[in-house]
Amino acid sequence: MPHQLLSLYARQSGRYDEMLADAERLRPHWQPLFDALDASTPDQMRARQAFVTERIRENGTTYNVYADAQGTDRPWTLDPLPFILPADEWAQIDAAVAQRADLLDQVLADLYGPQNLIRSGALPAALVYGHNGFLWPCLGTRPPSGHFLHVYAADLARSPDGRWWVIADRAQGPSGAGYALENRLIVSRLFPELFRDQRVHHLADFFRHLQDSLARWAPVDHGETPFVVLLTPGPYNETYFEQSYLARYLGVPLVEGQDLTVRGDTVYLKTLAGLKRVHVILRRLDDDYADPLELRGESSLGVPGLVEAARAGRVLVANALGSGVLESSGLLAFLPKLAEHLLGEPLAMPAVASWWCGEAPALDYVIEHLAELVIKPAYPSQRLQPVFGRDLDARGRAHWTERLRHRPHAYVGQELVELSQAPVMPDSGSSTLDRRVVARAIGVRVYAVVTPEGWRVMPGGLTRVSASSDIDILSMQRGGSSKDTWVLSEVPVSQFSLLKGELGAGDIVRAGPEIASRTAENLFWLGRYAERVENSARLLRFACDRLNEEGEVATGAAVLGGAAFGGAGGDVLGEPGVLVTAVGYCELFGLLPSAKDRSVARRLVEGALDENGPASLATNLRRAVWAATQVRDRLSLDHWHSLNRLHDILRRQRPEGSAPADIATLPSTLDRVLLACISLSGFAMDEMMRDSGWRFLILGRRIERLQCRSRIVAHFLEACGGQPAGVDALLELADCAEAYRQRYLRTPDILPTLDLVVFDADHPHSVAFQTDMLLRSLDSLQREFSASPAGDYGITAFRDAVAALNAFSLHDLETGRPGGGAVLQRCANCAGCKDLARLLRVVHDASATLSNRIAERFFTHVLPAARVLSA
Repeated sequence: MPHQLLSLYARQSGRYDEMLADAERLRPHWQPLFDALDASTPDQMRARQAFVTERIRENGTTYNVYADAQGTDRPWTLDPLPFILPADEWAQIDAAVAQRADLLDQVLADLYGPQNLIRSGALPAALVYGHNGFLWPCLGTRPPSGHFLHVYAADLARSPDGRWWVIADRAQGPSGAGYALENRLIVSRLFPELFRDQRVHHLADFFRHLQDSLARWAPVDHGETPFVVLLTPGPYNETYFEQSYLARYLGVPLVEGQDLTVRGDTVYLKTLAGLKRVHVILRRLDDDYADPLELRGESSLGVPGLVEAARAGRVLVANALGSGVLESSGLLAFLPKLAEHLLGEPLAMPAVASWWCGEAPALDYVIEHLAELVIKPAYPSQRLQPVFGRDLDARGRAHWTERLRHRPHAYVGQELVELSQAPVMPDSGSSTLDRRVVARAIGVRVYAVVTPEGWRVMPGGLTRVSASSDIDILSMQRGGSSKDTWVLSEVPVSQFSLLKGELGAGDIVRAGPEIASRTAENLFWLGRYAERVENSARLLRFACDRLNEEGEVATGAAVLGGAAFGGAGGDVLGEPGVLVTAVGYCELFGLLPSAKDRSVARRLVEGALDENGPASLATNLRRAVWAATQVRDRLSLDHWHSLNRLHDILRRQRPEGSAPADIATLPSTLDRVLLACISLSGFAMDEMMRDSGWRFLILGRRIERLQCRSRIVAHFLEACGGQPAGVDALLELADCAEAYRQRYLRTPDILPTLDLVVFDADHPHSVAFQTDMLLRSLDSLQREFSASPAGDYGITAFRDAVAALNAFSLHDLETGRPGGGAVLQRCANCAGCKDLARLLRVVHDASATLSNRIAERFFTHVLPAARVLSA
């Protein structure tokens, strides 16, 4: 008996202990694990915990907790010790869960079909119709497979006498199977010999059954290959990592509602190549959010028309819309009789004893035994945490008695089940992390998938662990953790895996055009916002240097919240938040004297760091991070870390609730921002695959840089009239100062400056370089998508604008000098300056139109007729 291991293990008499048969004996199926632990040193135990923590960090495994300080990147928590079940015990669980899934599938078919159960009184009408999860628009719908449930999960708990009970049914879009798989991949590597020697069942067969059954029942037309997608609510959902992980493992696209469109009762995925028909939607989106047309009108997560497409049988939605009606605690009380009625056999695994208060006898029982029961909401839509009657005083019991009598149909009384306990390793911050384990309450979520041969249950599942020894609620949102679940086999186990060990020539994959439009759109805007951050930081740094020169502050230098671009006129140029005054712009180009005005410095800092400013540096950075979040799986870990580093730089400059930072500290911050921006650009060029998504990222960068450079030079020509005093500023803002010094070795002149900034196609920051690269990228797009109804999407107009700019000659800016030679005109009304500024404005506007047309063609798939109608 390994006494040292159990010196902190508190065995409670009122609970079933999964590991200990009594105070002195381990259960036989736990003995090999504890032999391995007993032979381990404290350093080895710590190393195991560190291994788990490091794998979770490297894999980016997260579980998002709403309002948590760790935000949307809260690491998943996994205990290194598995939960172990012997083969004979598992056989009973397997049969009971399969039976229950079959029963609930038949109940659901009746509720959305003939409703015989309600007519006969087997189910109370109030329990069904009072449930928000019962979707009237889905009444009469029959899925193509004939099954309403395709994936089912049951939350199981063990009572003190050792019997398993169902404490909840999960039917809408059961979560956690991906986490169970991730747990398995980590823990099996932690104890490889033990995993092999104990003949632990593998999980891959379950996911293969899921793949095969969805493809088998897909409503395909003749000659079509089934196309399956996994529908997610988006990256802020608490289990988003699991959804993306599961999609990659199953080999299906992870899509959001905006990626799909319904046309003619058929669902399509919007890809760069056009619309691709979707036959099956594996759903992780709640029922009522799935279709804003017929269900929840304010939903921005769903697919308009999805209910009609399902009603027409043109798409298989798994699980069927309306499955949430089964997730009612009140239903548990009626399932034993329903099993006899529909299956002709008793329920193999009963649920915890439940009483729906909508029936008078049940209400009376619950009130009489309130101190012994747990009060739960009858419907998941109710925001009510379980109320333990044992914790209520006389006043509390009186209060709840009144609530139960007032709205009896809304509540369920359940028997209090003391959860079983299992061993866990203390977390890495605990001083007890040596060779000892502690006890925690556990429950197991078990999964089943329907196949043509019947229900198949995953031999394992997600074991959830309470946050502390005195908590009986199993909730990851409340700080709970998880375990891998080992189901032992008495015979050799299947070695099948969806992860191929050795790939052959037939397995080679190269990226094609079938990338989701939303993915391309977010990459496009990631490129644009990242470039805006760089442009804004460069301009702000220049302004700060001007303001700090010789301890003086320039008059009207303006609050430069974003890129300093826009049309002339008024106090503010360009869109709200750009915030560059006409006086301030001329000041930047050195045309006005400077004076002391400390308020300008304060406004400059606030404009840079204001996260509510429409075009501030902080706002553009937030938008870049948001776009990157949507395509995180396409970015390297270093790429993602650089974005987070950018965000951290600004947060440290002005912590939440603190006073504005001083103008003197802002330039060093902007230097770090620019270095991080250069890193981002390097990752985009050197670490990303040159596929369609990458091309849209680069398109976004080139368009944004082109618009930045063309606006700067145009405004320089319009505001400065060819005056040489602002040439230094123009070179620095265009990031061409170093190239000019290397090339000319003299004080900047206007003509060579304009040639370098505008016409030199070899300089990566010039206008000409951007237009050349854009035209090359556009040519690639036209070749790649030539078979699609592409139209022109603004390319011709853009080519014409570029050609007109390239035809401009700098000789038009010179006048003859008496006695020979030429000099640049100094007139503020110079016709040549005006012409060049006008051409740059035309290129800028053509690129903006090009951006809009690209979005219509590739992202939103707006047809020309629809565009005219919307206009």
